[in-house]
Amino acid sequence: MRPTFLTADETIAMIPVIDIFAGPGGLGEGFSSFRFQEKKPVFAIKLSIEKDEFAYQTLELRAFYRQFADGQIPPDYYDYLKGKISRDTLYSRYPKESENAKKEAWLAELGKTDRDLVRLRITEALNGAVNWVLIGGPPCQAYSLAGRSRIRGQSIQKYVRDHRHFLYKEYLQILADHQPSVFVMENVKGLLSSKRTKNDDRNTFELIINDLKRPLGVSSKLTGRTLSYKLFSIVKKCSDGTKEPAPEDFVVRSEDYGVPQARHRVIILGIRSDIYKLPPEVLKKTEKVCIEEVIDDLPRLRSGLSRESDSPEEWHDAVRSLANASWLKNVSTELKQAILENLETVDASLPKGAPFMHSDRELGPEWLIDKSLNGICNHEARSHIREDLHRYFFASVFAKTYHRSPTLSDFPTKLLPKHQNIQDALNGSKFNDRFRVQIRGKPSTTVVSHISKDGHYYIHYDPSQCRSLTVREAARLQTFPDNYFFEGNRTHQYQQVGNAVPPLLARKIAEIVYGVLKKSE
Repeated sequence: MRPTFLTADETIAMIPVIDIFAGPGGLGEGFSSFRFQEKKPVFAIKLSIEKDEFAYQTLELRAFYRQFADGQIPPDYYDYLKGKISRDTLYSRYPKESENAKKEAWLAELGKTDRDLVRLRITEALNGAVNWVLIGGPPCQAYSLAGRSRIRGQSIQKYVRDHRHFLYKEYLQILADHQPSVFVMENVKGLLSSKRTKNDDRNTFELIINDLKRPLGVSSKLTGRTLSYKLFSIVKKCSDGTKEPAPEDFVVRSEDYGVPQARHRVIILGIRSDIYKLPPEVLKKTEKVCIEEVIDDLPRLRSGLSRESDSPEEWHDAVRSLANASWLKNVSTELKQAILENLETVDASLPKGAPFMHSDRELGPEWLIDKSLNGICNHEARSHIREDLHRYFFASVFAKTYHRSPTLSDFPTKLLPKHQNIQDALNGSKFNDRFRVQIRGKPSTTVVSHISKDGHYYIHYDPSQCRSLTVREAARLQTFPDNYFFEGNRTHQYQQVGNAVPPLLARKIAEIVYGVLKKSE
């Protein structure tokens, strides 16, 4: 049956959404949180497919959360987030809702899972719906600039054979098999310049665009014609739908649309040709949101000491010991004075954080907080070796003083790590910003999965905390609400956050998609 659509005075059958390569569910969260005229939900996630075990667990928990109406989330959910009850206990108390959540989230790897089974699961999830939406983006490491450089450096043959080049074919297969009314495909900006080899004249992006227009060249059961899609940018308005967007028109700069992060991604909106009526609307630019506007209210934390004994006093002494560092005489008088002044603010009484920190005060911007939570999740600081604590402190004071993050050439020589690649960076190679401070008064830099490796690119702007960002701080920069809980250990949580699409951006895309479906009537 064809679903009806929401009007000002009607309720609707919600529009189904299938989310593939879902990660922890950023795109899906955006679509499911969209409310027409701030009233009723419009989209329903029917199936989320993800291969990573911990991201899948996060998806399933969020699917459970969405089984309850706005304002009707049971206290047991919050008890689970606080560590008071187990996941099994939570699910056992709500068997119907947990069963629905288990149907919605599916642990499967597209490209390896049998395609007939994928077809069956999607068909069952759609339950006969004609108008529906496909969202998701194939894993992007093979397309990212850093990923290409790393893999090619290991082996050109390995890069050419990398199966991630071809995972978008799984996206095409689902388009061909199920013919969604609209699709949204997301990937890294590096996709625009990706080629399988340096000498290959076939641009990966052009190949993908051509394939998306006519997925596998199959005949549509709906129209009898060859299945085709018209492709649109969501940031550059098309006047009549005849002029095709240039590749760069598909790049979305998230900081221009309310996301407190300079995240630049390729996002393609596809509309099935037989339902296309008018060009879609585009995202509306907003004032930039700076990093401190979304993380400054969170509990202040200290980092920890690794590879040696750690206590509040030992951490305090380790940080303050740089006051006697020989390299201080090699920095400017202004910077030396700033370092010594900020050392006086280092506070041994700060906590290191925890999986859940209780707080009676409301934390965060209104669109992030949940008053029923009474605290904050996934807010736990990393531990760092003493030398990195000194580098972090130097870098954050430098940024506070000069309003920019230092490059390696700004560091005193004795403070630099003794690595060969450090010397290469000083000689002009990439990654001269090995220790990057997030700057007050600006959106953050892009949060990526590398944040799970170390915190060097995500140093907190407050020298007195002398640490990298927590999972919750990264999640806020990605615009995940505070009641969105990330499963797994801290490394798994960082990976999930870094791989996600910002839900706030996804919600704005959902509004555009809803407009497309309204016009199609």
